[in-house]
Order: sequence, then C-alpha cells, then structure tokens
Amino acid sequence: MSDPLVTTTLARPARLAGQRLLTKRVVVTGGARGIGGEIARRFASEGARIVVLDRLVEEGTRLASEVGGTFIPVDLVDPLDTADATARAIDHLGGVDILVNSAGILRFSPLLEVTVTDWNEMFSVNARAMLTTMQVATRAMIAAGCGGKIINLASMAAKTGGAGEGHYAASKAAVVALTRVAALEWGTHGITVNSLCPGYVLTDMGAATRTDEDIATWCGYSPLGRLGEPADVAGVALFLASPDADYLTGQAINVTGGMVMH
Repeated sequence: MSDPLVTTTLARPARLAGQRLLTKRVVVTGGARGIGGEIARRFASEGARIVVLDRLVEEGTRLASEVGGTFIPVDLVDPLDTADATARAIDHLGGVDILVNSAGILRFSPLLEVTVTDWNEMFSVNARAMLTTMQVATRAMIAAGCGGKIINLASMAAKTGGAGEGHYAASKAAVVALTRVAALEWGTHGITVNSLCPGYVLTDMGAATRTDEDIATWCGYSPLGRLGEPADVAGVALFLASPDADYLTGQAINVTGGMVMH
C-alpha cells in the first residue's frame, strides 16, 4: 500500500495517568480498535508515543488522533507491505522500544471444510505478519543497543482449541511457539518477548456470530462469571511493557477470567 502516513497535530494529554512508559516509542499492529486500540490508549496514557498499523484507515486515523499518535495503513497479508509499514513506523518514531502485535483475524470452519486458501489467509495475518514485524523491529532494537519489549497477542485457543476453529487455534499456537523461540534467541540483546492468551473478550471480532445465549454460556465458564473487556487485556500488556516485567520473557500468559488455569 502506498498511502501516506497520517500524523495528527493534537498535543499529547497534559495530565497523564502515569509515567511508566514515558518517552517510549511503541508500534501497535491491529491498533485501530478492539484490544489493540485499548492497548494504544493505555500506553499513551502512560506517556508512550504511538504508531498504529492497521488496514482500517478511518478507525485507525481516529484512534491515532485520540492518543496523539500516528497512523500508517498496512496490508498484513502482503509481507512486503508489512515490512515497509513497520520500517516506516520505526523511522517516524526515531527507533522502537516496544512492539505490540495485536492484529489478527478469526474465521470459523469445521476442519473437513478448511481450504488451503482459508489456512493460508489465517496464518499470513496471525503468524507470518507477526514474524515480519518482529524481524524488522528486532533489527532496529539490536542496532540501537538498548533492548526492547515485544508483546504478541495469541489466544486461549492456542492452548485449548475449539470445534470449528482449528486453523485459528493452530495459528495462535504458532504465535506462542514463535514467542518462545524469539525470547530464547534475542534475550542476550536485552529484548523480552511474551505472548498474551486472552479468553472470550467482547470486541468486534466474532460479534457477527455472537448471540446473547453464547455470551451467557461463556460467562458460565469463568469463575468470575463474566467475559473479558479489552481493558482487561490492556492492563496485562501494560505490565509486560513496563519495567516491572523486565525479568519476564518467553511466557504465554492467560487472560481468561479463569477459563484456562495453566
């Protein structure tokens, strides 16, 4: 995609909720809405400078304006565009301290009906694009010599699976494995890499097929008796991005309200 980046002229909030990410340079994929959008908001409230990468131009531009950041459109199915957009984001920020890979797609299909096209699309966005953004960001982090943090959004499906979501669960299991290997390979450079495995979070993803009965059923699976909100995941992401998590790497952390306890 050749669209120009969109930079807002709004001043950053004068009063920040905190200072844990003050001056940190953050790239968030899938940051236009949902969990990624809430992470961008939370990080900005802690002083971070944000670049949002997403295919949703209108929503991404609006979110970037809200947090006083920058939006760059990207087609994550295209590895060249993914690499280019990530490099442009890092160049705009003058480096990168934190990469959050939140972009993902969800499709339901019985395994016997999953096509090669279905499989490739799922993995191209949920796993391959993540590898590309990590490669670009990590090279910049190593060159700067100041370490960094990478946070990848997986899913509880990576650990439990579920009928009708075989290719989705497999792609998210790939995220967990990719995270662990990256943590092993890049730890000597001071880079931590962790993944989050959210449970059923009430976002636009899956809303088209979600019924009130589905919500009631899923609420019953959590000891807390409710489903997750984007803020529940953003809070854990903030912990991982903060100095409090400097000695934590290679983990796949459940944010499931107790639906998964391992």
